[in-house]
Amino acid sequence: MPHPEGQGEFSAMRLWPASVFISCMLLGVNGFAFVMQGAVMLHNPTDMGADKEQATTFLTGDGPIMNEIYRPQFHFTARKNWLNDPNGLVYLKGEYHLFFQHNPFGREWGNMHWGHAVSSDLIHWQELPIALSPDSNGTCFSGSVVVDKDNTSGFKNGEEDVLVALYTGEGHGQCVAYSNDRGRSWTRYEKNPVIPLWPDRDPKVIWHSPTRQWIMALYIEQGSRTGTKGIGFFSSKNLKEWTCLSEIGGFYECPDLFPLPVDLDPQKIRWVVLGGDGQYLVGQFDGTSFKPESELLPLDLGQNFYATQTYSDIPPEDGRRIQIAWMRGGEYPGMPFNQQMTFPCELSLRTTPEGIRMYRYPVKEIEKIAGQRHSWKEISLSPGKNLFDGIHHDLLDIHIDVKLQQNHRFLLRVRGAEISYNAETGKLVSLGKEADLPPVEGRLRLRILIDRTSVELFGNEGRVSMSSCFIPGSEEFSLTCEGGPLDISQIEVIQLNPSPGAPPLDEKK
Repeated sequence: MPHPEGQGEFSAMRLWPASVFISCMLLGVNGFAFVMQGAVMLHNPTDMGADKEQATTFLTGDGPIMNEIYRPQFHFTARKNWLNDPNGLVYLKGEYHLFFQHNPFGREWGNMHWGHAVSSDLIHWQELPIALSPDSNGTCFSGSVVVDKDNTSGFKNGEEDVLVALYTGEGHGQCVAYSNDRGRSWTRYEKNPVIPLWPDRDPKVIWHSPTRQWIMALYIEQGSRTGTKGIGFFSSKNLKEWTCLSEIGGFYECPDLFPLPVDLDPQKIRWVVLGGDGQYLVGQFDGTSFKPESELLPLDLGQNFYATQTYSDIPPEDGRRIQIAWMRGGEYPGMPFNQQMTFPCELSLRTTPEGIRMYRYPVKEIEKIAGQRHSWKEISLSPGKNLFDGIHHDLLDIHIDVKLQQNHRFLLRVRGAEISYNAETGKLVSLGKEADLPPVEGRLRLRILIDRTSVELFGNEGRVSMSSCFIPGSEEFSLTCEGGPLDISQIEVIQLNPSPGAPPLDEKK
């Protein structure tokens, strides 16, 4: 659970007394508050099945939700107030679950709860009631969720597969909660914490099939074996009793651990261990220890990318490794919410001249919100000309495929954000951040996702990823070049349709 910049030390939990709100029990249109453990929890009418018009109105009457000037339209944000780390990314019965660090009482970090949203397509999200609230084991810091298909925990009660969450209770250690109704309600394990280690935190749990055991990757402040910050690996047969196996240094917060085939070859599997900032190692994991085969590598070179996590329990017939991160540090002046997630991306391992590297690319579901398209093929762009003259839209999916000469430089401006490429130096620059991206056989391929407050850039099919936030400063949309005519193999600009929340999902799935 990362600490936001500029917030000082972790603050103690602040639960507001119910008496503060006695005169405010009736809120907005059909909104209401209820008191729990001395604190007031605000309930949105969407949680009670209100009609669509009511569901898109803030309880305070501030106007339509999801369409404010700085509200992202195809990136997840909480309806109101603060969010940070994605937590408990898990797939079950047609639903992608996104739990997240959430302060339901304000726009700044604090009072950590687990917010909860679900989606059938990774695009349209329905925010559900709070999943986990603070208890005697502290506020609810980051963690993960798994589907315990074989009921190894013994928590199953009914026909549904049981979901088991492992999270950090601030000041106490690693705790367990479980759900028998697809994440709609949760029960705490009575013997929490199951690993009484603090400030170690952010447990990521996976099922390791070869050894038939659960493995936890846990951020450790000071390893007993390495003596440094890093990741500790633990094992369990039942998600309740854990044994420390090994440690690896050099990582900070929000670990992740998963296997991927290299070049889509199922016979060539490598494991990846990730830290919260996206730094990763490629190597081997035998169920006990991780053996690196690479140096520490950056996954994303943008200015707003942190607390990355990937989905568990994606069906084998899908097989994708899908990742979401927190776009830490974005600014949203005057908005009722604060912070956003990245767009979901698929991860893959590919062989490059430098070795095996991880690629990151938007999930295919973005096609669901594709609108009007503008395309150019096999043309030449002259210096001083703007290819995108006359196009005005704030939500874009831009595909660029160009042939480069050594002296070429081109510049893309979108609503005040600037992206440039210099063929002579091989440098790609996005909102002031720089990455090396050499052309492949004389060609450069870029993909850029533009939302109202974010730019996500993917170079050469995801070899380079740069995730950044911005505040729009103009309506300009231009592509220009220097150093001679730019040979364009293909460029496509897709105007994206807003995706302001999903209709209620079928509760019978």
